[in-house]
Amino acid sequence: MATFPVLIVGSMALDDLELPSGTFKNVVGGSATYSALAASTFAPVRVVAVVGQDFPEAELEHLRKRNIDTSGIERREGNTFRWAGRYSANLTWRETLDTQLGVFAGFDPKLPASYADTPLVLLGNIHPALQQSVLEQVRQPRLVAADTMNFWIEGEPAALAAVLRKIDTLVINEEEVRLLTGEHNVAKAAREARKRGPRRVLVKRGEYGALLFDEQGAFFAPAYPLEEVVDPTGAGDSFAGGLLGYLATQPEITPLSLRRSIVVASACASYNVEAVGHRRLLTLTKNDVNRRLDAFRALIHFGNELFF
Repeated sequence: MATFPVLIVGSMALDDLELPSGTFKNVVGGSATYSALAASTFAPVRVVAVVGQDFPEAELEHLRKRNIDTSGIERREGNTFRWAGRYSANLTWRETLDTQLGVFAGFDPKLPASYADTPLVLLGNIHPALQQSVLEQVRQPRLVAADTMNFWIEGEPAALAAVLRKIDTLVINEEEVRLLTGEHNVAKAAREARKRGPRRVLVKRGEYGALLFDEQGAFFAPAYPLEEVVDPTGAGDSFAGGLLGYLATQPEITPLSLRRSIVVASACASYNVEAVGHRRLLTLTKNDVNRRLDAFRALIHFGNELFF
């Protein structure tokens, strides 16, 4: 069975994290990093991003060892995008302590010629104008998924609206879809978001799982109930990467394959949060994912016989 490549465009960063388990400096992060590592568990990945002179070459080599093509990662004079954050004791909220855009402030994604025909595209959480630029450079992809955030919803509504009209799948969290549509009820908010262009809306709900809304109706996938969460940074990005990585292994994108992909994505995210930064994703395998899928089956299976 053929496996298709996945194109991921987003940020790469160096993070300083204050977690209940300790303080960690210069942790490799960014939406493209987490998404690419999760997707590479299943399919070859192509990344478009920018880093500074301070980004370790050894980290790019780690990506290459995971079948991630880094020829679209530009290294510029200056510092890599840096983010510092402090998490609460129960990891339910975080506070941004510092943001330094560095070379990311001038990010202008230019796809290598070999990337233009990539069939599956994930537009990470970057300015909608940059997402639009990527869409103008790719040729007839099978699926385009895009992430966004409150900052763009509130600050760039026209640019975001233009992107929504051109994508298949919107990946968004519960708070963001409410802000985007003005609807508090998640089902109503997803229906309203679909009217703006995407065929399907995938609502991330953190520890409460994820909801897919498409022409077939609604589908729910739980989050795995871990006893210990170490670092939730990048969980949503690893979810999105796992989603597209699994779909890249499917001959067709169908309602069933989409629903399967969400459970796979949830499994990837559950591994991501078990270690600081991207460490666990560096060694994630299909066997790991299969073990977590077995746990999901046990979690939700209640027999096939009639109750009454």
